Amino acid sequence: MLFNKPEFAVFLLVVLVAYYCLTWRWQNVLLLAASYLFYGWWDWRFCSLLLFSTILDYSVGWHLPRVATYQRKILLVISLAGNLGVLGFFKYYGFFLESFLDLCDVFGIEANLHAMKVILPVGISFYTFQTMSYSIDIYRGKLEPTRNFVTFALFVSFFPQLVAGPIERATRLLPQLSGPRTVTRDLLSSGLWLILIGLFKKIALADTIAPLVDDAFSRASTASGAHLLLGLYLFSLQIYFDFSGYSSIARGTAKLLGIELMVNFKQPYLSQSISEFWRRWHISLSTWLRDYLYIPLGGNQKGRLMTYRNLMITMVLGGLWHGAGWNFLIWGALHGTYLCLHRFYCGAEREAPALSFERPLTSAAFLVRAILVFHLVSLTWVFFRAPSLDISGVYLLGIFSLRHAPEGAGLAIVAMTALYFFIALVLDLGQYRRKCESEMFRRLPWFVRGCAGAAMILFILVSGSTDELPFIYFQF
Repeated sequence: MLFNKPEFAVFLLVVLVAYYCLTWRWQNVLLLAASYLFYGWWDWRFCSLLLFSTILDYSVGWHLPRVATYQRKILLVISLAGNLGVLGFFKYYGFFLESFLDLCDVFGIEANLHAMKVILPVGISFYTFQTMSYSIDIYRGKLEPTRNFVTFALFVSFFPQLVAGPIERATRLLPQLSGPRTVTRDLLSSGLWLILIGLFKKIALADTIAPLVDDAFSRASTASGAHLLLGLYLFSLQIYFDFSGYSSIARGTAKLLGIELMVNFKQPYLSQSISEFWRRWHISLSTWLRDYLYIPLGGNQKGRLMTYRNLMITMVLGGLWHGAGWNFLIWGALHGTYLCLHRFYCGAEREAPALSFERPLTSAAFLVRAILVFHLVSLTWVFFRAPSLDISGVYLLGIFSLRHAPEGAGLAIVAMTALYFFIALVLDLGQYRRKCESEMFRRLPWFVRGCAGAAMILFILVSGSTDELPFIYFQF
């Protein structure tokens, strides 16, 4: 079930009407049933995987505080092995088998292996990380296990953020699910605005950009360098609008239920460094990798070389989290290299400055750094978007060789790129100052606010089609 499909609107309306009529315990039962219906809409068989992760980590979490130290380690290993084993099979089986067969070909070995066709369950990377963090936090003594199985099952399967995040922590979401919730007028207003903004980003922006991006990448070997560069710019905007749009709808839907999800994006393309970019882009994943991978590896506490190693391992695995392929591995390695170079240039004391929303946006230094970071990030998106490593190389070669083509870049794609950049700047600069996505509209005078909302609804209706595109991050 897609957020941008009419059936989701009907589904949400029915859930909300029933939800507001129930006490909080029955609300949890309703949300759990609704979440499994929402997930099973794609393929009901995958609900069994969701249930498996739920039972596994509920059982491990329940027993962790009650056993001896060596048994606690065994239980944690069971949780990690079970979750990563399922994730590894469904997500990486084909990639590793194909890589093994390619290696056999290199050495002239004939391997008569037949690959099974494995379908990737939607959202498996997200809920797997979410359930693992629960067991790890209990093992570390940061969290007490919950007794209520329904509450824990809802934490794992909560439908607004089930298939594409944000990846919530049990320390933050479980307390909200474990007691009565009050849906205030402020939450309703904020939630509806977030849903509207998210739908606008997805339908009116990301989905209308998609054909232009598809055209550029389909002609990687023939289009002009200028056309390919504009196509890359557009994909940078498409994936941002698409994923941040999903996160906005997820947060808005949760607010209608009286639940606060974490902010997953904070205007990443205004970042002044790669390090800051990763504190603003897909925040739930970057903080998860930091807390459960980078810091356990040693973080920056064991010298400069070990810090570089830890950064590279974290980002390469972060790249593979996104997809099973060499493209994603290179994408992660490039970001790891960027972070290492930033660490080398800035030094340890400037590695992680606090986020600030008070910097002068019009200063030349701010603009130069933001443009530089945007181009560095956009360069890596080639590997993220291209269907293969070969096409990634052809695409980059077309850009950097300044390839000429009879049709040139085309006035239409130049105009569209400029328009989408303008819209992105208007949205991001407004949120940057207000520090909240919905507040940029809610604090406007009522007439201006109404016109802005009506304009977004109009663009959604005009841009929408019967063939709605799925969110990009559903494939992860």
